[in-house]
Amino acid sequence: MLPLWHKNDYPKMLNEDQVRDAIRPLAIPPGEYIVPRASSSKDMKNPEFIEKLKKGPVLMLTVWPNEPFSMGKSLVLWFIYCAVVGIFSAYVTGRALPPGTEYLSVFRFAGATAFFCYSVALWQNSIWYKRSLNVTLKLTLDGLIYALFTAGTFGWLWPR
Repeated sequence: MLPLWHKNDYPKMLNEDQVRDAIRPLAIPPGEYIVPRASSSKDMKNPEFIEKLKKGPVLMLTVWPNEPFSMGKSLVLWFIYCAVVGIFSAYVTGRALPPGTEYLSVFRFAGATAFFCYSVALWQNSIWYKRSLNVTLKLTLDGLIYALFTAGTFGWLWPR
């Protein structure tokens, strides 16, 4: 959030109010949706489904609950997520390196593991879900920054 490079990741729709007014009466419950959605791989070849794709719009939709954003809950979950990444990094590094290993070796093992945890899994969103490559690259850079902090902490606190 600090460098503000995510500020434009999700631009505002030009006709946002019209879209909201059109879908509000549908009372879509919170969840993840694909529109249009085929019920099977066979149905994806159906001419009627193909026509729906051509007619559009084609979208993935995440519907959130109608409530104010809560940073508190998200920050708690983020802390837990970072702790889990740290545990995996500790496990891999601890299995690979004995106590007394030099800082740079610990930094590399812990950093690579943390980077994979923070970043690599995000790449599939560009592959499968058409997320902008620009957004994915920025999230990958974020993951690299988190991984460097994780690696530095492990290198600093590694048993001598």
